[in-house]
Amino acid sequence: MEDDVLSHSDPATGLPVGPRANRASGPDYTPEQLLEAVLASVDDDKAEGIVQIDLRGRSDVADYMVICSGRSSRQVAAISEKLADRVKQGFGIVSKMEGKETGDWVLIDTGDVIVHVFRPEVREFYQLEKMWLPSGDALRGSVV
Repeated sequence: MEDDVLSHSDPATGLPVGPRANRASGPDYTPEQLLEAVLASVDDDKAEGIVQIDLRGRSDVADYMVICSGRSSRQVAAISEKLADRVKQGFGIVSKMEGKETGDWVLIDTGDVIVHVFRPEVREFYQLEKMWLPSGDALRGSVV
């Protein structure tokens, strides 16, 4: 018998699911539709420095990553809360969220799209873009 490795949890139920390629049935939306909604939400809430990173073929955790900044802890928390609410209303996804209490760096896991919302100083310190973008992409216009 082959062992299934559980790669992450289903955003709607929170239950562990197998590797992305082996899922029995897909949701009623595509990862690209979810990404579009995430980008629209953070843009509507005046997030700055919005960057999208294609993770397909590079990670089993998600298809896309979005990184953006808010000008203050209060704006970071508001961007995150509104995004989670919009994803729930539009797609029925209950997002997992970490870091909202402090508002320095909030991670929102919607399943197919992982979103990081930072205060500018914290974003500069961690430099996630450098870790995930191929070298030079940050200079060639990966910013949305």
